[in-house]
Amino acid sequence: MKLKIKTHRGAAKRFKKTGSGKLKRNKAGKRHLLTHKSSKQKRNMSGSVLVFKGDARGIQNALPNNR
Repeated sequence: MKLKIKTHRGAAKRFKKTGSGKLKRNKAGKRHLLTHKSSKQKRNMSGSVLVFKGDARGIQNALPNNR
């Protein structure tokens, strides 16, 4: 009997796969304390970026069914 590997649900909510198979994540820091931050700082915190290659391996292990 082969055991199933469970997906880490916290990682599944934070990371998504792109069409080419890379991982993307949202930027942090735009939840609270926004009044003292400049518009440029808030604008740069929006959107998503690709995960660094060195971090991607651990995230891939947390998302076994997302390959």
